[in-house]
Amino acid sequence: MYVAVKGGEKAIDNAHAWLSELRRGDENVLELSVDQIREQLSLAVNRVMSEGSLFDPDLAALAIKQSRGDLIEAIFLIRAYRTTLPRFGYSAPINTDSMQCTRRISATFKDIPGGQILGPTFDYTHRLLDFKLAAEGNRTKAQSQKTEAKSTPHITEFLNKEGLIQTENDDGSDPPDLTREPLEIPANRAIRLQALSRSDEGFLLGLAYSTQRGYARNHAFVGELRIGICSVEMDIPELGFSIEIGEIEVTECETVNQFVGSKKEPPQFTRGYGLVFGQTERKAISMALVDRAMRWKELGEENKNAPAQDAEFVLYHCDNIQATGFLEHIKLPHYVDFQSEIELVRKLRKAADQNKKQEGK
Repeated sequence: MYVAVKGGEKAIDNAHAWLSELRRGDENVLELSVDQIREQLSLAVNRVMSEGSLFDPDLAALAIKQSRGDLIEAIFLIRAYRTTLPRFGYSAPINTDSMQCTRRISATFKDIPGGQILGPTFDYTHRLLDFKLAAEGNRTKAQSQKTEAKSTPHITEFLNKEGLIQTENDDGSDPPDLTREPLEIPANRAIRLQALSRSDEGFLLGLAYSTQRGYARNHAFVGELRIGICSVEMDIPELGFSIEIGEIEVTECETVNQFVGSKKEPPQFTRGYGLVFGQTERKAISMALVDRAMRWKELGEENKNAPAQDAEFVLYHCDNIQATGFLEHIKLPHYVDFQSEIELVRKLRKAADQNKKQEGK
């Protein structure tokens, strides 16, 4: 838009050159490599992959470097790149029962089959700056836990033995693809979950927190939070069966929520669900809380007019790329629009002054 302004194209070129210099920073400091970002800023990489809707740690790390650490800009870069990729088909739903878990915890059951796996977490760390990390060449040896590929049933299924938790029914139909079809309201749960999975983490966290403070009927327990590697399979028509095409790391959260019952359903527990790329547990928990809040209608619950219960409000405002585009476009030239606003205000003031003079007579 600046090109139409006198000297605009040259100004843009200079702005890009200046941006490149700032991105590099002091040349006496070693340049940050994509490999370093991928390996040492993995949580940022995971967020970019999740909200960018593309699982590729290398590209996400590159986007973070290119954006100078602005994660929303990096997500924008990934989204834009993803639209250029050809789509050969759809993978089969991943089976999280066979996840190779690096972290698996439950806040509802102490003793679970397979045991609780604490894994890598900040939960029990003291929030004190570790100045040892500022020392160059600092290396610490981590005691990693090897995982084996085995069946790891979901903890919430134990409640099903007594029929205490609502059964999730699958109608067998293929869910719509939000990346290919525009969002429409009302949206079914599959679409809502897709939108939440790639939504802005901060926005979703705020909504989830609001449900815990009473702005929705949502007293939740973390039934299970698990992080690990899942294989991705794809059906090959020529072969007549599916083959494994890769592995991805995901975070899955199931919350257990109280439900006093309705005309349709007996008193029981219900679920909230979250699934995101990488180790992104804050996002997964937030997703599960907001998912459960938006289920009020199908469960026959009271609508408390809470923000998290309003699917239209949540789904139309949770996408940070749409929000950023609409927000930041107002800093671009609006000279013609503003001149028309000035003329309108001048006419209104002139008319108001004339009315005052007439009233004074």
